[in-house]
Amino acid sequence: MKTNNYKQTQIGETPEEWTIKTVETLIQEKALYPPIDGNHGELHPKSSDFVKKGIPFITAADIKDGQVDMTNCHFITSEQAQKLQKGFAQSGDVLLTHKATIGRTAIVPTTNNEFVVLTPQVTYYRILDKTKLHNGYLKYYFNSPSFQRLLKSWAGGGSTRDYIGILKQHELPILQPSLPEQQYIASILSSLDDKIELNLKMNKTLEEMGKALFKRWFVEFEFPNENNKPYKSSGGKMVDSELGEIPKEWRVQSLDEIAVFLNGLACQKYPPVDDEDAMPVIKIADLRGGFSANSDMASSKVDDNYHIYNGDVLFSWSGSLELCLWPYGDGILNQHLFKVTSDIFPKWFYYYWTLEHLPYFRSIASGKATTMGHIQRIHLTHAKVLVPNNQALELMSTIMQPLLEKIISNNQEIALYKGLRDSLLPRLMSGKLRIN
Repeated sequence: MKTNNYKQTQIGETPEEWTIKTVETLIQEKALYPPIDGNHGELHPKSSDFVKKGIPFITAADIKDGQVDMTNCHFITSEQAQKLQKGFAQSGDVLLTHKATIGRTAIVPTTNNEFVVLTPQVTYYRILDKTKLHNGYLKYYFNSPSFQRLLKSWAGGGSTRDYIGILKQHELPILQPSLPEQQYIASILSSLDDKIELNLKMNKTLEEMGKALFKRWFVEFEFPNENNKPYKSSGGKMVDSELGEIPKEWRVQSLDEIAVFLNGLACQKYPPVDDEDAMPVIKIADLRGGFSANSDMASSKVDDNYHIYNGDVLFSWSGSLELCLWPYGDGILNQHLFKVTSDIFPKWFYYYWTLEHLPYFRSIASGKATTMGHIQRIHLTHAKVLVPNNQALELMSTIMQPLLEKIISNNQEIALYKGLRDSLLPRLMSGKLRIN
């Protein structure tokens, strides 16, 4: 029965009629199977055991944005899997990372395999009595801010060696509304995640199309000629250059000649005067997930060039080198980030050329063993690009610019859905927003 009365618990204020049980109690009630992680020691699969196809071998790094990355994970053979003793997660199991990387979650998707294999960093939670617990609800409960705070405080409070063992996990509290309310909470949040996933898939397709077109035009030189025929195979004239043969009337330039790479500010030097003056600071960590409640603030009165808006191209030149079409709202550019712009060339042109050179930049950064990986401006000069004649560039833009704008639009929708999901999650889990 729904009431408006609340009680204070170790995970915050909750409705009076909702129960809180430990994992151990739910195991005793046969609602949960005892949580299990992967194999330790000599039984842990080694890199020499990995194969191109086989049983997915899931690490904490393979759990991203609430999903299990089955495409880029490692695989082991069935023979290797049979040598293991535990860590066999099945479709529908809820995964929780508990070592070093704490608190990532996912549900094991349906695959062609009977099971996936986990590392010791990851625990699976398998529901035995589906009249008491819903796996979608359990995943979102694990994602809730109150549970995440509790988990990380128990695991060590923020160090890189954070760890919460299986026995300690038996003491974790599980908030248990009625099953209909669990299903309601899961359906609301999963509908938003479904929209996010759909847009991510659309963008992946669009990005692959963009890369394929870019290669066809700038590597194979089969861009449309004036008769809308492939240039090189239709007899288009080629001339020598420092990069080899290129189409006639094209030229070679450096990446920093086709675009301006503006480095961000040391934003701590520009504190806001008051709340009305404050704007969130965009740091490298924000490129993948956007702002958080703990984001730093800077004065909005800094030079307009350092203001960032949706759709701007950002490139982190230090640490994790990433290229981003920013979708998370207005902010101020922090140091170690470039804002990439051009008054001469369209956005798609300098975006895809920067993307083309990203592996080169990452190889430079990874070679800096004694310092945090980064590149220097000289590397932008060393990165060469091919500039078409105006006619070819205009024709390319009619195809590429709408494609890039659709990616930007999808990114903004993803950011909107993520913001809505993250704002609903604590309200649903605290019972402040409930089923009618």
